[in-house]
Amino acid sequence: MRVLVTGGNGFVGRYLCLELRSRGIEVVSAGQTIHGGEIDVAFDLADNASVAAALERIRPTVIFHLAAQAFVPQATSDPLGTYEINVMGTARLIESVRAVPVSNRPRFVFVSSGEVYGSQAVANLPLRESMPTAPATPYAASKVAGEAIVLASARTYGFEAIVTRAFNHIGPGQSDRFVVASFAKRLAEIAAGDNALFPVGNLTPSRDFLDVRDVVRAYADLATAGTSGEIYNVCSGVPTKIQDVLRHLVMAARVGVEIREDPALVRAVDVPLIYGDNSKLRAATGWEPKITLPASLRDVYAAARQTLTSA
Repeated sequence: MRVLVTGGNGFVGRYLCLELRSRGIEVVSAGQTIHGGEIDVAFDLADNASVAAALERIRPTVIFHLAAQAFVPQATSDPLGTYEINVMGTARLIESVRAVPVSNRPRFVFVSSGEVYGSQAVANLPLRESMPTAPATPYAASKVAGEAIVLASARTYGFEAIVTRAFNHIGPGQSDRFVVASFAKRLAEIAAGDNALFPVGNLTPSRDFLDVRDVVRAYADLATAGTSGEIYNVCSGVPTKIQDVLRHLVMAARVGVEIREDPALVRAVDVPLIYGDNSKLRAATGWEPKITLPASLRDVYAAARQTLTSA
């Protein structure tokens, strides 16, 4: 089996490549070098020829499509750029798959997001794959569109495709643009002697956090055990308030902090409660989370300290 991972030099992509290689699978990582990390093939989702050439060269049996603009605030400030990458980039990749002879077309795993459910009534929780989508941000809208393109194209052009809806994933090495990593970085700075001031946004929302290493195990399992045409939540199934995440990180850091709300850090749209139902994933693959949230957060903080001391 030869696997292509788009966005293979991103946070999740790097972990997915490691997981697949640990299973003895041949992996080709594709992405843009400007985002850092090691890649095997450079390609640009905005360039039809670049995407087609990469696919022709690699000839994978499975494609994991992770490459995307995934930072919600940036997507909100630049919706057209986000749609260009997340929607049209996916369409270009699918068009290259369509050019492959039917007998050789790869299985396609599209990485979407739990954000597509939007804000739901408490009675609708936990979120199940059968629920209608209600995107509340340009990022979520781009993922809904990507899902539709992939599933409709698979039916029309004759290849296997599944969609994963990952909820909030965390882990060592995540960009500090994301809330958990930013918390860990600030705590590492305080532990290193900086002042105790800790600016925060809204700490009341609850999210479904899952360690990235458990996330990529689910992706790898679904590539072989998932049913074509189906959508699978990848989540812990447990909601945790962001303020509790911060509490765990402070306990890991063992430092005193002065928490102060900063209006600049408050999102214009912030869904109060999101958590999913992972029973469909479990039934299909036997997957279950292995890394607890406190253990994951300890690892995130340790990585932040290591990054700070080695800078």
